[in-house]
Amino acid sequence: MDDLNEPRLITENGVAQRVGRIVDSTIRSLGYRLVRVKVSGLNGCTVQIMAERPDGTMGIEDCELVSRTIAPLLDVEDPIPTAYNLEISSPGIDRPLVRTSDFARWIGYDARIEMAVPVNGRKRYRGFIDAAEGESVTILLPDVPAEEDRRVTLDLRDMSEARLVLTDAVIEESLRRGKAALEAAGLAEDLDEAEAAAEETPPAPRWQPGPRPEKPVKKPKGPGRFKKA
Repeated sequence: MDDLNEPRLITENGVAQRVGRIVDSTIRSLGYRLVRVKVSGLNGCTVQIMAERPDGTMGIEDCELVSRTIAPLLDVEDPIPTAYNLEISSPGIDRPLVRTSDFARWIGYDARIEMAVPVNGRKRYRGFIDAAEGESVTILLPDVPAEEDRRVTLDLRDMSEARLVLTDAVIEESLRRGKAALEAAGLAEDLDEAEAAAEETPPAPRWQPGPRPEKPVKKPKGPGRFKKA
């Protein structure tokens, strides 16, 4: 499913959720899908936004376009009360899985899932994706005795995080799909570079335009102390 409007069923909380709500529709208008927003204390404060094309690809030029477009929007909406670095990146090979189609695209591959709502008293699962439909995914558990049912069905909306496990099979399939995307775009001459990249796994494409400007000290409304933004 290559639907730009397919909803993310696994989303963030807090500040990251606010950022996601601000940028989501703009990213879709550019022809990309929002994958994840993460706010961390890296280098003071870093806002990492993962995005991709519907086919799962995302290059440096794509990251630059998204960054140039959403940076002014974030400046206006001002969801973060401090200076921060904006980083746009692809999801990478061991990608987060946030939509039903993400799981469907990787059926047969190993995934690690963290549940926000426990299932049968268990919050952590690791197994092979067996099926994905609607808002549910079924995985095959490798650590279950043969006489027991290895399949467990989990609700995506009850998950806090899910991602592919970085295995040789995932790396090989990612490279194969990357080559197919180059061929489809008429860039067959770049295949040699893709094959050279197979020698070592590079980091996911990232674009960092530099830190956002320092914000002035704000006086809180009502009683309280001054707080540096």
